[in-house]
Amino acid sequence: MRKILITFALIVLTTGRLHAGQSIITEGEGYACMGDDKSRKVTETAAMAHAKRNATEAASTYLQSETHIKDSMLEKDLLSAYASAQVKVLQEMLKEWYKEQNLGDCYRVKLKFEVIPDEKVLSANAKKSQVAIADDPAAPLNVKIWTDKKEYNQGQLVKVYLKANKPFYGRVVYKDADGKMVQLLPNPYRNDNYFNGGVVYELPGNGDRYDLQVSPPFGSEGVTVYASTSPLGDIETSATGSVYEIKSKPQDVAIGTRGIKLTSKGSGSIYSPSTAEFAEAAAEVTTAK
Repeated sequence: MRKILITFALIVLTTGRLHAGQSIITEGEGYACMGDDKSRKVTETAAMAHAKRNATEAASTYLQSETHIKDSMLEKDLLSAYASAQVKVLQEMLKEWYKEQNLGDCYRVKLKFEVIPDEKVLSANAKKSQVAIADDPAAPLNVKIWTDKKEYNQGQLVKVYLKANKPFYGRVVYKDADGKMVQLLPNPYRNDNYFNGGVVYELPGNGDRYDLQVSPPFGSEGVTVYASTSPLGDIETSATGSVYEIKSKPQDVAIGTRGIKLTSKGSGSIYSPSTAEFAEAAAEVTTAK
């Protein structure tokens, strides 16, 4: 088995960060017309606000349809957190001016959004939430990642583990002390990118042709797992032995991964926009000589 001599670092996420990285990715459409009292800029802003409201409503409707948490109070808190969510634009799909009969000049947009729940609403019940939904497949997607130890010395081998509460598409990215990033999974010899819920996966594992062996430079390093119920977006990589070297800029990795390939549930769904659950977990360890 070929070895990758890399410095590796990771700790288990703390309980208080259970919800960090959870979100809903969906599409939102919005429009507004100038009328007699709006400028073009004000109209464009109004259309964007309309699209964001629709995205938030789509996320809430999705949760009501797809999650069935036994604890009614916890489910209420979850829906409340999404009702006051932060909405980020991921992709502009349509932006155009058009004429509307009797309304004049109008503007419409269609965008892909990430709807991020209000952590303040969720944090009050973090401990309760961990017990109730961390492994519940009926809850929103939650992914965890950890290692066999928190601190490592030169030459030691590191084992990484990941687990989610439901099936997911995943990507595992490692960043060393110098900022170099490699994709541990999928890799040239292990193309798995779809994983079952409730199962603990190990890295390196069956099919991998590398070891994670601690070597210089030392310090604080980290690993991130990105997960979604839909296929993840693409990032720029190139094969480097038994892993992929990431060519995308660090700030573009998270954005590119969130460019997930949304698929509609079909005409029988009670929500029309294409929607997917997204989760991200990251942690650090310390390595030394």
